[in-house]
Amino acid sequence: MKILIQIQTQTLELLDDSGKLLRRYSVSTGANGVGEEDGSFCTPRGRHVVRAKIGEGQPENTVFVKRRPTGEIYTPEMGEQHQGRDWILSRILWLSGCESGYNRGGSCDTMRRYIYIHGTPDGTELGRPGSRGCVRMRNRELLELFDKIEAGTEVEIVA
Repeated sequence: MKILIQIQTQTLELLDDSGKLLRRYSVSTGANGVGEEDGSFCTPRGRHVVRAKIGEGQPENTVFVKRRPTGEIYTPEMGEQHQGRDWILSRILWLSGCESGYNRGGSCDTMRRYIYIHGTPDGTELGRPGSRGCVRMRNRELLELFDKIEAGTEVEIVA
């Protein structure tokens, strides 16, 4: 399996080993566009792998802070109380860059920038850039993707 994230179309595609499309999902990438530098809040490009799958067995809409479940389940009321918060929900696929000096190492390291594929509140608009660099997905779709892939799955992010 391989994941292809296309910035231009704001889609994530799950491909089989021969490159055949298995599933296409609408996503939201960085509101600041693409870029690899720490602090840019941009979505990094290039070759990555899923370094870690986090949240297996947690209920849908579980709230995560620093990759740990808080014990809370997101509700629209929580969203109203904490407007502007960058919610990380349901599951986390933590990405690690594979290209030294581009998205791995130094100030451009995807993993040290905490770039994830993660769930977002159901009311969040997808299909256009809006995140702080991560790749946001619908929770139900992320749960489906999470169950289909393994840690080590290749991820290509193209502009």
